[in-house]
Amino acid sequence: MNKQLQQLITQALSVLVENGVLVSIPDNIRIDHSKDKSQGDFASNIAMVLSKQAKCAPRELAQKIVEQLADATEIEKIEIAGPGFINFFMSQGSNNQVLEDILSQGAEFGLSTVGNGQRILLEFVSANPTGPLHVGHGRGAAYGATVSNLLRAVGFEVDNEYYVNDAGRQMDILATSVYLRYCEVAVFPDNAYKGDYILDIAKQITNVGKHDIAQGVCKDEKDGGDKEKHIDELIANCKSALGSDYQVIFKLAIDSILSGIKADLADFGIEYQQWFSEQSLVDSGRSEKTVKALQASDHIYEKEGALWFKTTDFGDDLDRVVVRDNGLHTYFASDIAYHLEKFERGYDKIINIWGSDHHGYIARVKASISALGHDPEKLEILLVQFANLYRGGEKVAMSTRSGSFVTLEELRHEVGNDAARFFYVLRKSEQHMDFDLDLAKSKTNENPVFYIQYAHARICSVLAKAQASESVDMTLLDNNYEQALIKQLNRYKNVVQASALNYEPHVLAYYLRDLAGDFHSYYNGCDFLIDDKTLQATRLQLIIATKQVLANGLGLLGVCAPEKM
Repeated sequence: MNKQLQQLITQALSVLVENGVLVSIPDNIRIDHSKDKSQGDFASNIAMVLSKQAKCAPRELAQKIVEQLADATEIEKIEIAGPGFINFFMSQGSNNQVLEDILSQGAEFGLSTVGNGQRILLEFVSANPTGPLHVGHGRGAAYGATVSNLLRAVGFEVDNEYYVNDAGRQMDILATSVYLRYCEVAVFPDNAYKGDYILDIAKQITNVGKHDIAQGVCKDEKDGGDKEKHIDELIANCKSALGSDYQVIFKLAIDSILSGIKADLADFGIEYQQWFSEQSLVDSGRSEKTVKALQASDHIYEKEGALWFKTTDFGDDLDRVVVRDNGLHTYFASDIAYHLEKFERGYDKIINIWGSDHHGYIARVKASISALGHDPEKLEILLVQFANLYRGGEKVAMSTRSGSFVTLEELRHEVGNDAARFFYVLRKSEQHMDFDLDLAKSKTNENPVFYIQYAHARICSVLAKAQASESVDMTLLDNNYEQALIKQLNRYKNVVQASALNYEPHVLAYYLRDLAGDFHSYYNGCDFLIDDKTLQATRLQLIIATKQVLANGLGLLGVCAPEKM
């Protein structure tokens, strides 16, 4: 419908060019669905866009455009509103065309080629493998997977990637925490990982000696000391006491947690084309080579024994350390090498989905891309706020380090994958989100995913009772319920495209809720199984089309479309 209207407007503008009113026609003519039904089905600001070129007031140009559309049978009425908006009221026959499109295209309805096969690398979740995924990670997982689905739906080629932070200090804290549980120490360090999963991993250790690695270590914070120095000295003693056995525990800890993360995400319906290891950057020498390349281009200087990257030359507020005074590379050094590796793979666009606490990290990463001779505009950073979990009206307190948190697996088992996937994308990613467990489990109209799935199941129930009839007359779909539903179906393709290009799956989620609402109103206001077989068959075609769009949209969100509830 939108494309059809664009063609009509383009033809009208072409006549105005021939008549000397306009010089040229823009490549993109913006047409929006009207939010207020009194303002028609579609609206365009084209007259305001071209008024300067036409050297006349927008309303005057709008009138000239409207005059060229007088014979368009697809349009029932046109109105000029405000400063020069053109509102289009489409004919019933034109609106009804969408039903034929849906029924013929089926599962492919709503797909497009606007992405033109451009290749995108989408990295999301990438949580440190120091513990199981919790409900906060779940939001990034659902958001990333849905954005990937949407981008593929509009013609992009997308590879999903998980960056595994399997190198560095946090991994050493993890391994040391596991060893301390294995040794059954009475007093556990403040800065160690304390969840029950640490004890579960420790139980898998065999044939490793138990040593007192706390001997000679400085005091912990609870004893008036420095918790950071305390854990670092424990790590050093652990490595020294265990020798080669340290790597055995290190590998056991990471493999155990990472396998759990992979299984959890797979059960959540999320697939990755690649799991990229941070350690591989160290083992291959890429991290060191990247630092040397920055040194060679005079982007790094030495101060107090450490190497600093001059990120302030690229708009960052401070320069950043890439190699510490002890010779160890920072996380930032690994991230620079990782992003260089990403760019060298030849993708058209690279998208990172990060937690909102990484906002300050964006400038320095883009600085490294510029310094290494690549276009930082090819990298887009999408930020996701963590989710707050509520049960019985009370906020659930969570802390990963202390081990007090609700895992994604626990959430999925409690509310189900469908509710989790849908609720996670029901808000803009950068907005705070309160996840109401009680609402997600309820079987009421207040629960949006239940409301939408129930619409699909209701249609299946009607169709199961109906007798087949070949006689259909789309002109019979003329009551307010039917026209509202048809106009809503006409919006679907534009909603999918907008949701994809703007990385806003919540727009599709809200659309499906509106579509379900229009269907439920139709269901309550009209009968489907009636004596007039032609009218019955026609109404069934309408709800079959509605069922298809509900299924298509839910599929993009990673939510199933049940036939019974």
